[in-house]
Amino acid sequence: MRLSVLAAISLVLTSCGAGSDPTSEAASQVQPEVQTTGLDAATMARTIAAASQLPRLRSMVVLRDGEALAEHRFNGGPPLDRPVNIKSASKSVLSALVGIAIERGVLEGVAQPVLSVLRADAPDEPDPRLERLTVGNLLSMQAGLERTSGENYGRWVSSANWVRYALSRPFVDEPGGGMLYSTGSSHLLSAMLTRASGRGTHELAQEWLAEPLGISIPQWPRDGQGIYFGGNDMLMSPRAMAAFGELYRQGGVVGGRRILSAKWIEESWTPRAVSPWSGGRYGYGWFVGDAGGYPVRYAWGYGGQMIYIVPDLGLTVVMTSDPGGSRDGGHIDALHALLSEGIVPAAIAGA
Repeated sequence: MRLSVLAAISLVLTSCGAGSDPTSEAASQVQPEVQTTGLDAATMARTIAAASQLPRLRSMVVLRDGEALAEHRFNGGPPLDRPVNIKSASKSVLSALVGIAIERGVLEGVAQPVLSVLRADAPDEPDPRLERLTVGNLLSMQAGLERTSGENYGRWVSSANWVRYALSRPFVDEPGGGMLYSTGSSHLLSAMLTRASGRGTHELAQEWLAEPLGISIPQWPRDGQGIYFGGNDMLMSPRAMAAFGELYRQGGVVGGRRILSAKWIEESWTPRAVSPWSGGRYGYGWFVGDAGGYPVRYAWGYGGQMIYIVPDLGLTVVMTSDPGGSRDGGHIDALHALLSEGIVPAAIAGA
């Protein structure tokens, strides 16, 4: 963690007291496009000034009770309606698709064995534990299979068949054991959706999410067998990400139409594993934590592609960042601080 960055953010967020000028040079460089009394103006000015100090940050969108109260671009970020690579925040979108597939009977449920759909891609003599691997294990990153992320990622995406490669990994834990963050597990879910429905994951995303939400989800990369990448490299604009977050904040209903089961949202936000890297609690494709004393649920993509939901304050917050930067270096902690030390207090004061 780069303490100097966090210290600078905390200083900006806390130093502007009663006699401060919210139109300081740092704040004036990124004036809000939309702002209402739902967020305290002075607190948000300090928050945007702090955000402007993060060279990797590209956008911030803040909704309160469904209304866009603040929209900002940083460091030459693209227009807020332009799709960007949301990296592993894709896993939260994929989880929604799995929930809808279960509701529609395309998949049987979280207890459904993975091999009930993908047996043709299993090794000839599989480890007996592969028979016990379930949809729920994949969603919560508790497959027990050797990870295909991190140091193993390159070998996996260079393989001829991503599904077979992921299923052939040796078990390093039991299914349902510790958290092993692995994009291969998410890709198996995309393969299950495709095989069980007879339709591509992008087509399902268009019909089940993009069209009812009124957003765009362009096609994203596929593997050599035509399976859309499960859990990485999806394309959504910051405003589309906010609309997706709002779907969850509103309990699965948008415009009076139920799109996603409220029960699925509850299950997705129930902690089931703990990341050995960040210590973050993980449900079905969502991290679960606290921000400024309030429960927060968030999608997290590499480099800082974030969708934060603070249900008790009616907040949906999106932050996007340069996806090609080096691993973290304190940037994620700085984004968390913008939420917990800036946006949450602004919502409390602006209530």
